[in-house]
Amino acid sequence: MTSFILIRHAESPWSEDENRPLSTAGARAAQSLPQRLGGYSISAIYSSPYRRSLQTVMPLAEHLGLSISEAFDLRERTLGSFQHASFEEAVAATWSNFERAYPRGESSRSAQQRALAVARGLARRHPSETVALATHGNLLALLLNAFDPNVRFNFWKSLEFPDAFELRLLPSGGGVFWRIEGCAV
Repeated sequence: MTSFILIRHAESPWSEDENRPLSTAGARAAQSLPQRLGGYSISAIYSSPYRRSLQTVMPLAEHLGLSISEAFDLRERTLGSFQHASFEEAVAATWSNFERAYPRGESSRSAQQRALAVARGLARRHPSETVALATHGNLLALLLNAFDPNVRFNFWKSLEFPDAFELRLLPSGGGVFWRIEGCAV
């Protein structure tokens, strides 16, 4: 059974630039991840290619002597162009209707399937290991929703910067997960 440590990136100042870096507070929080995740025998680290995710797990990788493998499909879900709604309202609408996709955007269903494909592929590559995945809040919540339909919009809103969950993929294809206490700052 493969275990994943799903890590939502630390704080970064919001902008439309998906490759934005961590804030000063986010960089400090990233420095504390090795201590906070010290009880796990992590054998590999994968990250979204976006800088804020990579910077979040760099201290962990350095502490463990591991390299970070970039996984393009761990990138955040592209919401696309939406009008007449705030960002939060636009995200809420996609949680209410998993098939909804704004122009040049990705539906919740599509993003969820992408995240599941990454997890299942890495589970085949790393059987019976613990693997860290650095990603983004929406994609992380959509992945967890695949195993528990109670993970919805309000769950996404409750995520911290950073936040972490352990997800165990079961041989049956299901999964169980829980929040790793002490990872949120």
